[in-house]
Amino acid sequence: MTTAIPLFAELSAQARWRKIDFISDLHLKAEEDETFRAWKYYMLNTSADAVFILGDLFETWVGDDCVLPGSFEANCGDVLRAAGAARDVYFMSGNRDFLVGTNFLRRHNVKALADPTVLILNHERRYLLTHGDQLCTGDVSYQQFRAQVRSTRWQKTFLARPLAARQEMARQMRARSQQRQTAAGMRADADLPLAYQWLAKTKATVLIHGHTHRPGLREPSIDTQGRSLMIAVLTDWHIAGPDRRAEVLRLSVADGRLRGLPPADAV
Repeated sequence: MTTAIPLFAELSAQARWRKIDFISDLHLKAEEDETFRAWKYYMLNTSADAVFILGDLFETWVGDDCVLPGSFEANCGDVLRAAGAARDVYFMSGNRDFLVGTNFLRRHNVKALADPTVLILNHERRYLLTHGDQLCTGDVSYQQFRAQVRSTRWQKTFLARPLAARQEMARQMRARSQQRQTAAGMRADADLPLAYQWLAKTKATVLIHGHTHRPGLREPSIDTQGRSLMIAVLTDWHIAGPDRRAEVLRLSVADGRLRGLPPADAV
């Protein structure tokens, strides 16, 4: 599937930042209290100066009016507000929570981050940040769905529906998505040639993304200018059950070192 090269936003790191954390794909929901509590502890105690949430913080988000007093969404908002008062917190929409509104973010001390964005450190080092779903061009049906639901017309029509109706629609869409992934046998992976094309376009040397649930650091590739290019894939979080997984990717501003940390060790 041919995909147009997107517009790339740029963000310059604050001079006071020494440690920057990246997380994504927590898929927070009321049914998984252990994951929520691990995220809450991390957000309130991390020693990072900035936290970048690169999409799918929530399993579903059907509009900011779901933040009702005492709701799970309100509890998440309280965590974000407290964390954002202590450090810089950025949020990039994912394929599950693209309807999180700027008003919600503003009220909870969170800064909106465009997808994709180039993070610039010390006026020279460039890190390309994206949720990752735009890179999965092999998943044609998803890309068609993405184009539909990201349109202003679709979102306006969807948000005009009653909250209960939207929540039911979200459950149905999630069920269909899970069935499709099960039938396919695996999640779509990022298109590597396209990923390297993005790096070349932005003059970045590191791409950080989530979405695919295939965490790890790919072996560096050398471009035509002799630069070492790296792709870092963030893990999803799932604390309950035997397949426990959760990790924070920490960037040391001083030396550019990237390392994965258990959330409890990121304090």
